[in-house]
Amino acid sequence: MRIFAISDLHLSINNPKPMDIFGHAWDNYLDVITSDWKAKVGPEDVVLIAGDISWAMYLENAKADIDFIASLPGNKIILRGNHDYWWKSISAVRTMLPNRMFALQNDAVKIGNVVFCGSRGWTVPDGKAQTDEDKKIFDREVIRMGLSLADAEKKRGETDKLIAMIHYPPFNVRAESSQFTQLFERNNVNAVIYGHLHGASRAERFMKTNGIEYYLTSCDMVGNRLVEISV
Repeated sequence: MRIFAISDLHLSINNPKPMDIFGHAWDNYLDVITSDWKAKVGPEDVVLIAGDISWAMYLENAKADIDFIASLPGNKIILRGNHDYWWKSISAVRTMLPNRMFALQNDAVKIGNVVFCGSRGWTVPDGKAQTDEDKKIFDREVIRMGLSLADAEKKRGETDKLIAMIHYPPFNVRAESSQFTQLFERNNVNAVIYGHLHGASRAERFMKTNGIEYYLTSCDMVGNRLVEISV
């Protein structure tokens, strides 16, 4: 079983929204993603999508985008991003998902000898004062990540690997430690997948800190090609 990741697809299959207005990295990006995906992924492989899946506002409008992902090879594990307004009720989302497609929310999924967990996350403080609302959301997301990791621990065997997904970067612009990275370290996470960043971001795409591999997988930041995750 091989594991791949990509995020921030920003799909709008039934109501096309031109993404190339955000730069040339988005030119024909779905064609590039599709051909690369089909060339790399086998039926037993896993593809992780760390949020910002669809521009849809309502679940029924996101179905075409989910069906597009489902039509591609492999098992898929998805996570909510900040633009996934269609993702409100996890039970409703899971009811819509086809076979071999899984949605994470406060829990974990085990495929083969790898356990996958995650939460959306929020902007990590960079020394400036947080608004009350930002602090409230950040603290809530830390709790949710903790719940997901706790469920992963229940499902993880002695030799299993653990991959965490988070939409927002789990550190600030200076790549400093946060409550998220501390959770990952305490729970012996092997790799972390994140997205959210685009364009001229200065973030390193791949980095290793305190024994954990971090992968930035926003599609425009990785040439619209799946990134293979090594554990």
